[in-house]
Amino acid sequence: MTQQPREGFDRSAEDAEAWMAAVQEQLQVNDDTRGPRAALEARLQETEKICQREPEGRVKVDVVLRAAEALLACCPEDQKPEILARLKDIKAQWEETVTYMTHCHSRIEWVWLHWSEYLLARDEFYRWFQKMTVTLEPQVELQLGLKEKQWQLGHAQVLLHNVDNQAVLLDRLLEEAGSLFNRIGDPSVDEEAQKRMKAEYDAVRAKAQATRAALASEEPRVAWLQAQLKDLVAFPDLQPLSDSVVAAIQEYQSMKGKSTRLRNATGVELWQGFQRPLQGLQLWRALAQRLLGVTASLPDLPSIHTFLPQIEAALAESSRLKEQLAMLQLKTDLLSSIFGPEQASALLEQVASSVRDRDLLHNSLLQRKSKLQSLLDQHKDFGAAFEPLQRKLLDLQVRIQAEKGLQRDLPGKQAQLLRLQGLQEEGLELGLQIEAMQPLVQGNPNHQHKMDQLTSDHQALQRPLEDLVDRCRQSVREHCTFSHQLQELRQWVTVVTQLLESHQRDVGPWDAVSLEAEVERLLADLPEKEAQLPLVEAHGQLVMEKSSPEGAALVQAELQELAEAWRALRLLEEHLLSLIRSQQLQSTEVDTGKKLVFTNNIPKSGYLINPMDPVPRHRRGAHLLEEEGGSHEDFPQLLRNFEQWLQVENSKLVRTIAMRTSTAKDLRTRETKLQELEARVPTGQHLFENLLRLGPARGTSDELEDLRYRWMLYKSKLKDSSHLLLLSSPGDPTGFQKTQRRRRWRCGLLRKACCVALPLQMLFLLFLLLLLLLPVGEEDRSCTQANNFARSFAFMLRYSGPPPT
Repeated sequence: MTQQPREGFDRSAEDAEAWMAAVQEQLQVNDDTRGPRAALEARLQETEKICQREPEGRVKVDVVLRAAEALLACCPEDQKPEILARLKDIKAQWEETVTYMTHCHSRIEWVWLHWSEYLLARDEFYRWFQKMTVTLEPQVELQLGLKEKQWQLGHAQVLLHNVDNQAVLLDRLLEEAGSLFNRIGDPSVDEEAQKRMKAEYDAVRAKAQATRAALASEEPRVAWLQAQLKDLVAFPDLQPLSDSVVAAIQEYQSMKGKSTRLRNATGVELWQGFQRPLQGLQLWRALAQRLLGVTASLPDLPSIHTFLPQIEAALAESSRLKEQLAMLQLKTDLLSSIFGPEQASALLEQVASSVRDRDLLHNSLLQRKSKLQSLLDQHKDFGAAFEPLQRKLLDLQVRIQAEKGLQRDLPGKQAQLLRLQGLQEEGLELGLQIEAMQPLVQGNPNHQHKMDQLTSDHQALQRPLEDLVDRCRQSVREHCTFSHQLQELRQWVTVVTQLLESHQRDVGPWDAVSLEAEVERLLADLPEKEAQLPLVEAHGQLVMEKSSPEGAALVQAELQELAEAWRALRLLEEHLLSLIRSQQLQSTEVDTGKKLVFTNNIPKSGYLINPMDPVPRHRRGAHLLEEEGGSHEDFPQLLRNFEQWLQVENSKLVRTIAMRTSTAKDLRTRETKLQELEARVPTGQHLFENLLRLGPARGTSDELEDLRYRWMLYKSKLKDSSHLLLLSSPGDPTGFQKTQRRRRWRCGLLRKACCVALPLQMLFLLFLLLLLLLPVGEEDRSCTQANNFARSFAFMLRYSGPPPT
């Protein structure tokens, strides 16, 4: 019957495994980043094609899941672990394949992008290099005036600052070339190429430094000429010449002032030029904040198409502004030489703050772009968003079906409960994802129908899952209760057995009474524990019903072990009590029959004990037989009748103790049944006394002794049940805990009574003393006065008159 589903599952599993093995083999062939750029691009395209085949593999895995679900529904229980293990292996292999596909393609793509960025940076560097080479190529032209020479010097200084600033970019470029060479091993980025770039830059820098040095050497000549002119003014015979020289100097000072004004104006223009990226950033910031506010919620598709290009344009402008600000941060020395250290530092701080604000807004725009693209993809391709939810629901159905089996022991049930709770959380998460997809299917009846069907299937899955979790939790709770009760009762039996065995070795004629008291103290909780025994067995039956066959066999073995230990304890108790009674009988025979042993007012060894007439039964046996009209021949029949009656009553008591008390009506029913059992105790006592009066025949004294103990145990159990079980209710503590609590309550009540009674008794004694002191002041004495004290304790004759003595 399971042949066809089995073949379908095996065929689909083999197909999926073969597909995943082929994909992994292709990935291993292309998983390499070394070599020329053309080979890297070819591997990138190949891994991209492999990643596009992921839906094909997912379909094959879904077929395996459906085949597994069909097979699990009809296969035997012993085959399910094998099927689930293979299904687990296929899922793990699929996850490994998908991860490998993603990582392999991402790794090759990252290296390719890194290489592309390096090539762009290298091309930019060589463009700058060619431009600077062309600028520095001509020889330094000789200028006529000082103004022209100063302008020429300033231009050379700007070029030198530009060359110095390129050193930082060159170092970064060389570092990227070294990192890229370690990944691709291409000769275009090896150490020789890096050395060539460094040498070319050093040549340009040397040329710029030489130009500056040549222009800076003319400034001392002007200062020397001014000093010579001042010396000429000191000679009086050179007045005409001095006037012309002074005129030249004045013209020079005028030109110098104009140069200063021009320099200041140029500085202002430069400052405004450096401020333009900051101003552009402020305008971009306002635009970005507006876009973020508008695109916070875009439910319809036209809005997404409208604002997504605007966000992309804002991101491109952000990247351009970042480059300008980064270049500005690299011109620290130039800014300091033009504007001074303080103004340059303030400008750089403003630039750094603007860069941080730009980074935050840029990241927010990237997140918003990703969100809008995700919404756009969901609108464009509903199947791409719907299929993962459907696969997840199918996977949950298979895993829930696998968890419906019974577990062996308590750890297995607890682990199953944890797994079911995890499945419940996954189901709730799936429900949230389904609700989140609801707005995307509006306006499309086909998609709406699919979503409604998916929602219905999810709800139909959640209800049985909740019931399964509740049943598993109840099973764990019942198993924990059974284990606790079993362990507690087993430990008590073990401890009492060990103590009784130790006392068994100490039985002697000199301490039989004290040993009997010690045994009775040890067995004081025996009725309560015996009442717990059927409860433990009932819990064990519940546990066996909710466990696997192996687990039920284990529970049955534990219950049998407990029953055997209990029977061993009872046999040990009977044997020990028999030894104690033998020692007591021997002690009684030695004591010439003057002492009688009274134990529980129940006859032992053929004696009928009456507290008002302590005459042994064998002295009055004939008279009693004549009164009852019985004979020794009726004793076996009466013994069997009483034994059957006691067995019926004990069975009724056990069933009454094991009754469920979930409502007040159940409590009243139990109380009524216990009262009926107590009402029939006098009848049983009468039957038992008839047995004792008739006396056992030869060879039946042991049977009568055993029946005596069972009758005493039944009455004790009935009495304890009346106190322990009638007062119990659902959720109350156990009988033993109630007994301990009642004992503590009685002790507290006794303590309170003593605290109240002692002062009253002291007051009463004080009153009696006052009465004794009253007749001291009278003259005549009488028997009434003399017997005041005695009359306060017992009745006395009243006599008025002098004392008779």
